[in-house]
Amino acid sequence: MVLIRTAVHADAAAISRVHIASWRTTYRGIVPATFLDALDPEERAVRWLKIIDSGSHLVVAEIEGQIVGFINGGPIREPLANYDAELYAIYLLEGTQRKGIGTALLIALMKCLYEEGYRSMVVWVLEANGSQRFYEKTGAVSVTAKEIEIGGALLPAVAYAWPNLTANASLDLND
Repeated sequence: MVLIRTAVHADAAAISRVHIASWRTTYRGIVPATFLDALDPEERAVRWLKIIDSGSHLVVAEIEGQIVGFINGGPIREPLANYDAELYAIYLLEGTQRKGIGTALLIALMKCLYEEGYRSMVVWVLEANGSQRFYEKTGAVSVTAKEIEIGGALLPAVAYAWPNLTANASLDLND
């Protein structure tokens, strides 16, 4: 059984481990290997502690007491017409992907954002990352593109957006 809950300080190290493991499996061959190999769990844990304290939403997925994924979002960081919230990060351990956990995390974040008065959301996705299908299945549409610098490389990215957080029947925010 999967438990979806708000992250607490004690989760920072586990979130860091999931983050790094996910980056290394998802972005190998996309992001420079030197960047991926240099990811430091302790440094990332400190960053996640700051994020927990920042007021943005950080929600974890837990199975048998182990964090297997997380999602983070809040106010849009780079204004984009018609969108007021942003999904900053969503990562799951490779063995837990395609089991509905990502969708459960997404719904939890959307509910939090909606309750705070946000009505739309955007996420930036590396073009070479295969996750576009996940966003499209959950009702997101491609709205624009840009390049993002990661590890010294400029990588093409696409913005997927949910124009209305409550308009998608496949994501029932009232459950």
